[in-house]
Amino acid sequence: MFSESITKLMSQSGAKAAQERAAQIEKMVSGYTQSIEPPKQTDSAVKFSDYMKTSPSSELKFRLVPPTSSVSKAQVANIVKQAADKYNIDERLILALIKQESGFNPNAISSAGAQGLMQLMPATAKGLGVNNPFDPIQNIEGGVKHLSGLMAKYRGNLVLALAAYNAGGANVDKYGGIPPFKETQNYVKSILSSYLSQSPKGA
Repeated sequence: MFSESITKLMSQSGAKAAQERAAQIEKMVSGYTQSIEPPKQTDSAVKFSDYMKTSPSSELKFRLVPPTSSVSKAQVANIVKQAADKYNIDERLILALIKQESGFNPNAISSAGAQGLMQLMPATAKGLGVNNPFDPIQNIEGGVKHLSGLMAKYRGNLVLALAAYNAGGANVDKYGGIPPFKETQNYVKSILSSYLSQSPKGA
């Protein structure tokens, strides 16, 4: 499913590999942005190691709507497992994305208007057949379906698929890689770090 570079990182485990993994993720993401990164922004780039020390699981600021649904992490994991099997996406990746997007809050709304666990924009949700983005089952089903479509579009390139999930496929296509947006670059790094630091399946 994934590119060779991602597959290699997935084979690493243990605390000793953490620092090397972070450096490799930094290099990997930079490789997709360096040719389009405005020179003046380079010096102000947030270093990944500092970002991980100071940033919460998600950079986004949320406002909450009156509770429309309540779900435990165990229930989320079960829903994720079903969607992961259906769309052939690693459930650990989906959980890492949900953690980054909403912090497992099914009622979250971002400042941009994205909604629910996987932070679907209203137009995207509608296109995916999601009638209630605050319903965990519908939101996860739609979000994983969307991610699966992006993985197919970018031929298994997880870096570009994640960038497109955050910034939109139009921006990834426009810039020919990760857009020169710090939020998107750090978003990709954070999810990769969270995902790749988990124990391999069956370990």
